[in-house]
Amino acid sequence: MDKEIIRRKLLDKRSALGRPDVESMSSSIVDKILSLEQWTLAGEVLLYWSIRNEVDIRPLLKDAWDNGKKLFLPCCRKNEPGQMDFGVVRAEADLAAGAFGIKEPCRTRCEFPDAVSPDLAIVPGVGYDRSGYRIGFGGGYYDRFLARPQKDGFLSIGVCYDFQLVEGFPVEPWDKAVQVICTDKEMIWQK
Repeated sequence: MDKEIIRRKLLDKRSALGRPDVESMSSSIVDKILSLEQWTLAGEVLLYWSIRNEVDIRPLLKDAWDNGKKLFLPCCRKNEPGQMDFGVVRAEADLAAGAFGIKEPCRTRCEFPDAVSPDLAIVPGVGYDRSGYRIGFGGGYYDRFLARPQKDGFLSIGVCYDFQLVEGFPVEPWDKAVQVICTDKEMIWQK
């Protein structure tokens, strides 16, 4: 099935979720991640700011700040589609409205290191298959990040609601899979 058709269907279903469902399912996902040894041991993490009923991982941001982790959030480059920089965010006050209506690290308040290699990255998706491949919004932002050389022990975790697990969409040569998928019902580790 065509990725665009799947994307539209999944976005419609996600948009229809009520706030209690988003909170309940997101809480289940966050709890699974917080229980991972890899989360506990990670000194540097890459997270995202959730919008439009995405999995709400803001409790992970708070946990990272409370436990002294270096927290990176993506920041889209102006006039460079598909390209992100990563800013060190120390508090929500470091965020500003950015591309696509997403809060991003403020370019004047946050440090933007040239090389960012976190221990763990949480990757949002419109949909995932059980092999870790994702349907995003089609810009290739996270595929480019996941294609970078990463440090030993790096762990990428894709998060989505259980209904966002789909099969049968085309995987392109440039698509990069995550190592783990975490839904409200299960964690799927890639071999």
